[in-house]
Amino acid sequence: MTCERITLLRNVGQFDSVNAGAQLALANFSLIYAENGRGKTTLATIFRSLNLNDSGPINERKRLGSQNAPHIVLTIGGVATIFQNGTWSAPIPRIEVFDDAFVASNVCSGIEITTAHKQNLHELILGAQGVMLNTTLQTYVDRIEQHNRDLRTKQDAIPAAARGNLTVDVFCALAADPDIDAKVQEAERALSAARSADAVRQQAEFSPLSLPAFEIDALNPLLSRTLADLEAEAAARVRSHLKTLGAGGEAWVGDGVARIPAASAGQDHDVCPFCAQDLAGSELIAHYQAYFSQAYGALRQSIIDAGRAVAAMHGEESPVAFERSVRVSIQNREFWQRFTEVPPIDLDTATINQAWSSAREAVLTVLRARAAAPFEAISLPRETITLIEDYENQRTAVEALSTRLLACNAHIAAVKQQAAVANVATLTNDLNRLSCIKARYEPVIAALCDDYLAEKRAKAATERLRVQARAALDQYRQQIFPAYEAAINVYLQRFNAGFRLGSVSSVNNRGGSSANYTVLINNEAVALTADQGPSFKNTLSAGDRNTLALAFFFASLDQDPTLADKIIVIDDPMTSLDEHRSLTTVQEIRRLATRVRQMIVLSHSKPFLCTLWEGADTATRSAIRIARDGTSSTLAAWDVHQDCITEHDRRHELVASYLRASDPAIERAVATALRCILERFVRVAYPAHFPPGTMLGHFHNICSQRLGLPSQIMNETDIIELRALLDYANQFHHETNAGYATAIINDQELILFCERTVSFARRP
Repeated sequence: MTCERITLLRNVGQFDSVNAGAQLALANFSLIYAENGRGKTTLATIFRSLNLNDSGPINERKRLGSQNAPHIVLTIGGVATIFQNGTWSAPIPRIEVFDDAFVASNVCSGIEITTAHKQNLHELILGAQGVMLNTTLQTYVDRIEQHNRDLRTKQDAIPAAARGNLTVDVFCALAADPDIDAKVQEAERALSAARSADAVRQQAEFSPLSLPAFEIDALNPLLSRTLADLEAEAAARVRSHLKTLGAGGEAWVGDGVARIPAASAGQDHDVCPFCAQDLAGSELIAHYQAYFSQAYGALRQSIIDAGRAVAAMHGEESPVAFERSVRVSIQNREFWQRFTEVPPIDLDTATINQAWSSAREAVLTVLRARAAAPFEAISLPRETITLIEDYENQRTAVEALSTRLLACNAHIAAVKQQAAVANVATLTNDLNRLSCIKARYEPVIAALCDDYLAEKRAKAATERLRVQARAALDQYRQQIFPAYEAAINVYLQRFNAGFRLGSVSSVNNRGGSSANYTVLINNEAVALTADQGPSFKNTLSAGDRNTLALAFFFASLDQDPTLADKIIVIDDPMTSLDEHRSLTTVQEIRRLATRVRQMIVLSHSKPFLCTLWEGADTATRSAIRIARDGTSSTLAAWDVHQDCITEHDRRHELVASYLRASDPAIERAVATALRCILERFVRVAYPAHFPPGTMLGHFHNICSQRLGLPSQIMNETDIIELRALLDYANQFHHETNAGYATAIINDQELILFCERTVSFARRP
């Protein structure tokens, strides 16, 4: 694919609206001539913009005063490639441009070398494959930088209060603990106990809680017990009589019966303790004595004792003491629950006391009734049993609670022991760590940590890719940089440079990879930058820097595997070049032209372009010039042949044309040209003896003086002929004849001396 035509240039640089290029074909080897300021750099910029698909360089060259944006059409590969509305219709990446921008980007800006130059040179050396490897590496480097920024953001999102004194990484790495709540609570209690060690040491443990039972198994036999030796008839008669006595009669009679022995003391018969009458005739006395016997008294006393026992065990003081013990237990629980697990105390003492009181009164009522009728067997009523059962349920609950509370005493003892020897700082650290674990897995914070850890994993994956990419790039560099250094120095040698490069190498840094090298002058290394002493900027001339740039450019092309498909554009390579480097530049351009798809060379130097033209294949060359068109520029065909003709060529042609047909109009010009033809011949034939500025007469004298000597310059015949030709030619030269402009010219004589001059200049 080649660029066949510059079809349209509008509103860019010096070009207003130029479509003349549509009729001017660009060949595989194309030369474009332009005076400085006419627009050749603009053309080079257009090709660079097309290669990079970068509209900036063209937009920067929008024509001054134009109201419209640049519009460019190039015919490439038979297809119109258009720049319009700030973009190219399609980029053409296989274009390489050498111009001031190349030098400024890859070599130096003026005399200064910056980091950007080294980075750009690094890519230039690497070539397409290496740039791809380096771009891949840099992509991973940039991605890691983004990971770092994202990690900082995600790290900051995790509350510092949640992670305590732990780093984010340590915090996020904490393992989940299914028992964390219990462990945090236990740690809080241990720390609280340690801080309250004196109070813990002095605080009492739990005391038992209990309620007395109603011994139903003992009551039932007592209630059902009778006196087997007491006659039923006697008992019935006594009870019948006692009923007539009213309330308290039985006790009154029983007390009287007990007093009979005392009242009868000294008598031979029993007497009534009330009236002192003889009791021998009373039928009831025997029955009274049986009824109120010792067995009766024992039974009755047992019933009374049972009532008293119930009253004592379940009396009013017992509920008060129970309530007091419950209050103490509650207070203990309030203290100890800060340091260990303590079951709740959920006793309703009012309900308990109510059940207790009801059961107690029911039992006492039954006992009172039994005491009033000792000879009547009875049993506990169902209502009383129910009340006792209700109370027993309360009592069982109290016992169960007491068992649970007493079980805490072992833990309380351990708390006391630990508190006595505890280290508050250690316990604080333990609690803080447990609190961090708990906070780490709170839903909101867990999501933040997961996000952070995912970013870390992504960064680690990118870092692995970066390592792989760097290894691939380093391996490639180990091959390409030594080869590039050798190629650079070959070109510098060809360009007759007085220096070479050393230590061309790649350097990695945070800003990206860059190339480094030293300049070797007389085998002494000169640094690229230095605060003082020899350096790049004070040891290389402008010509040296341009030569180095050309060497960089050509060497980079040598490493390009797609070079055969490339379009190469070279803008003014002769800038600041010494004359002795011009020929090698021409030679290298010619050599390169045979290896690429198309070569386009722009220059303001006609001699340079003419030299390239003369050595080019006539079938594959073309030439265009950028000409002034009013206040703008245009494209036109360039007849290189006419500009390749030298003054010497014109003089020879002038003399030859006069010899073909004598033209009086040019005879004086012909006569004047003869001396110049002789000077040119002698300058070429005898350069050592006829340096610039030497006069022909002086040269003739030297030749005459050396005739016959080992240092002889010219033979005698030639010396004589040169003298004769000079004598004629001097008539028409301003330095040898003041009247040269009016010297008479004879046509036959002029023809003769023209023939003799041409013949003299042809001899070997």
